Amino acid sequence: MRVPVIAGNWKMYKTSGEAAAFVRAFLPLVAGVREVEIVLAPPFPSIVAVAELVRGSNVTVSSQNVHFADEGAYTGEVSPRMLADAGATHCIIGHSERRQYYAETDDAVNRKIKAALAAGLTPIFCLGETLSQREAGSTFDVVEAQLLRGLNDIPAKEAPKVVVAYEPVWAIGTGRTATPEQAQDVHAFLRGRLKGMWDDAAESVRILYGGSVKPDNIATLMAKQDIDGALVGGASLAADSFAKIVKFK
Repeated sequence: MRVPVIAGNWKMYKTSGEAAAFVRAFLPLVAGVREVEIVLAPPFPSIVAVAELVRGSNVTVSSQNVHFADEGAYTGEVSPRMLADAGATHCIIGHSERRQYYAETDDAVNRKIKAALAAGLTPIFCLGETLSQREAGSTFDVVEAQLLRGLNDIPAKEAPKVVVAYEPVWAIGTGRTATPEQAQDVHAFLRGRLKGMWDDAAESVRILYGGSVKPDNIATLMAKQDIDGALVGGASLAADSFAKIVKFK
């Protein structure tokens, strides 16, 4: 049985003080949740503060990005080793905003996933199609290419450590959400391709949906067989809203 993952991606919001206030309000709201893996992804400057506050709780911490090297002359970057030292256990990799605004390629995503795994971090590997690609009928071709390139040369033994997040680009921050049926179709397709790569180990991979997830649509999404959680953007910025999503059952 795959344990659902509900991850909140705060993007470029919240100072360290604001992040701490969120955590103090949020932890009591989800203290009784035991069958969901809860992840908060604050901006880099707040990771240490958030990690300290959630220590010993049922909440873990993710970064929103990572570099593929342990160290080096990479001004402005943060390595997997640094993130682990700061208290992160997960890292978001390949988010569409990284691909769109910072020219992140499938090859770079692949290198980052390998580096994260080597450092003991859980990669939350994002992929998804644009509106024009969906309208052209190429959704499956796009996500297949991203999946295969992103996970290139990663062995089946690493499968349980990988989280995949399907985020249709046309649904991120737009208020538009893929229907549960649309999301399930893509998730089932991705699981089939994972099986082709990793055989039975693919059953252990959690595949999250992301794209305007809110308290009022999470339950219908989670009812689908191959949707194992959510990567939440705007609705994760308020403690009460995100707690309702975490407690979707």
